[in-house]
Amino acid sequence: MSTFPCDGGRVMVAMSGGVDSSVAAGLLQEQGYDCTGVTMKLFDSGDGAIPRERSCCSLEDVEDARSVAYRLGIGYHVFNFSESFQEEVIDRFIRAYENGMTPNPCIDCNRHLKFDRLYRRAAALGYDRIATGHYVRIERDADSGRYLLKKARDAGKDQSYVLYAMTQEQLAHTLFPLGGMTKAEVRAIAEARGFINARKRDSQDICFVQGGCYADFIRERTGKTYPEGDFIDTAGHVLGRHRGIIHYTVGQRRGLGLSFPEPMYVCAVDPADNTVTLGTERELYTDTLTAEDVNLIACPAFDAPRRLRVRIRYRQPEQWAVVTQTGEDTLKIVFDRPQRAVTRGQAAVLYDGDTVVGGGTIR
Repeated sequence: MSTFPCDGGRVMVAMSGGVDSSVAAGLLQEQGYDCTGVTMKLFDSGDGAIPRERSCCSLEDVEDARSVAYRLGIGYHVFNFSESFQEEVIDRFIRAYENGMTPNPCIDCNRHLKFDRLYRRAAALGYDRIATGHYVRIERDADSGRYLLKKARDAGKDQSYVLYAMTQEQLAHTLFPLGGMTKAEVRAIAEARGFINARKRDSQDICFVQGGCYADFIRERTGKTYPEGDFIDTAGHVLGRHRGIIHYTVGQRRGLGLSFPEPMYVCAVDPADNTVTLGTERELYTDTLTAEDVNLIACPAFDAPRRLRVRIRYRQPEQWAVVTQTGEDTLKIVFDRPQRAVTRGQAAVLYDGDTVVGGGTIR
């Protein structure tokens, strides 16, 4: 990875066109940093599969970001990262569903675009840091010297879950000006400064899927036909036919097209056998998971099992568990209480109080 120059005041601010990144740029400028705004162009403008009005880098968003940069008197650029977005986010999203998993593309976008591709571009251009409008905080531990990723002050806006993959080098060269603020305070600053986007609504999580129909998006994007297969119960008995595995995710109840004496849910998706396993509510629960592709922030490794809180989806309350590192890149997590709908492809993120210890992908 590219190395940043010596510590200094030049900051490349990722500006999406939303109010958060705009206020982040304004606050940093106020603090004396030499800021330049940058918007990442993530979609090819002629790609009809992605609705322009739903994206986080539409022409309107670019113009909003440009307007704020002009008002602040800072430089502004648009970087075309559409090819990387296709490879690192959209292709990963599709492969996950094809393999019976449920991905989190926001994590991939942050990991591979903002804090890899944009980070390396900033380093190559001689900037000292990058900054974003994420609601998280960075602190440095005096004893270990490690940089720590901390939850935001505004618990309702905290985004630490999607940033667990940040490395020590990235944390050392990143600024999150909004980590100690509430959303209401951010909007008030934007209005006081006359930003055009002060009351702009927040962008949706998955910006490239129209109407929330993932299966339609995948079929249109790949041109593939995903074959029907068997619904089975947890004992292997055939219950009916499914429409193709990309239509289903663990915990799903609606859209099964079958009738049962009691509610049934998707418990597993098996691409090898092209089966979707259905079960009752109680069969959705498990107390153990394994995670891989692990990134630890607060420490280099676990030398013994640790008792931590764990979050297995973005807005889920954290749950107590014992976490054991079983390999350089793997964890075993055993919860105090069985958890509902543990889903392959989602992230398991570990917390010690308000500190992100690390995380990995559920397998």
